[in-house]
Amino acid sequence: MYNPDQFREERPEVLRAFIAQHPLGALVALTEEGLTANHIPMLWHEREDGAGALRGHLARANSLWKTIVPDTNVLVIFGGANRYITPSWYPAKQEHGKVVPTWNYSVVHAHGTIRFIDDHEHALGHVGELTDRQEARRPESWKVSDAPADYIGNLLRQIVPFEIAVTRLVGKFKASQHRADSERQAVAAALTAEGASADDIHEVIRAPMQR
Repeated sequence: MYNPDQFREERPEVLRAFIAQHPLGALVALTEEGLTANHIPMLWHEREDGAGALRGHLARANSLWKTIVPDTNVLVIFGGANRYITPSWYPAKQEHGKVVPTWNYSVVHAHGTIRFIDDHEHALGHVGELTDRQEARRPESWKVSDAPADYIGNLLRQIVPFEIAVTRLVGKFKASQHRADSERQAVAAALTAEGASADDIHEVIRAPMQR
C-alpha cells in the first residue's frame, strides 16, 4: 500500500498490540478463481524460530482450505478506527481557508504463508484460547468447558484451524501527524463533541512519530 513516511508505523510491539486490539482480519488469498477475502478473528503468537504467527480457523464448508496449497502467500488486513475529518474543524479554515477534507484511519497489513491444521486437539486449544482472550474483560466470563463436551466436539469437526507464518508487518496510521499540534487538538475536541470514544480518537489523531 502507499505509505508515506509520516504515517508509517514499524515498531513490532505497536503493530502486535494493534492486532490484539483489532483481531478481526481480512484474509486475502489468490485462488484459481481469483482473489478471495474472508473476515476472521486471529491471535498473534510468537514461534520457536523467533518469527511471529497468526492463528485462526475457517468453517470446514469454506473451500479455501482445500483449494490453496500449503505455504501459499496470503495477506491479512487489520483495520482500526477511521473518521472523516472536515476542514471546518481546522483553525486554518478561519485564517486562510487553505484546508480540505480527509479521512483518517489505522491499518496493519500482515504478509505471510498459510498452512491448515486439521486436528481436533489443536482446534480445541485454539478455540479455547480465542474465547478466553475475548472473555477476559467480562465479569462472568464464558468458557468452552461451560458447554456440553459432545456439543463442542461436533462444532469442532466443522472448522479447520490455520496458522500464518508472518514474514512482514506493515502499519499505516494516517492520523494527522503532519498537521500542527493546534489543529490536532482542535480535531480531537471536535470528535469528542461528536461522541467519539477516547480509544477511537487516540487512533485517528496521533502525534508525529519519533524516528
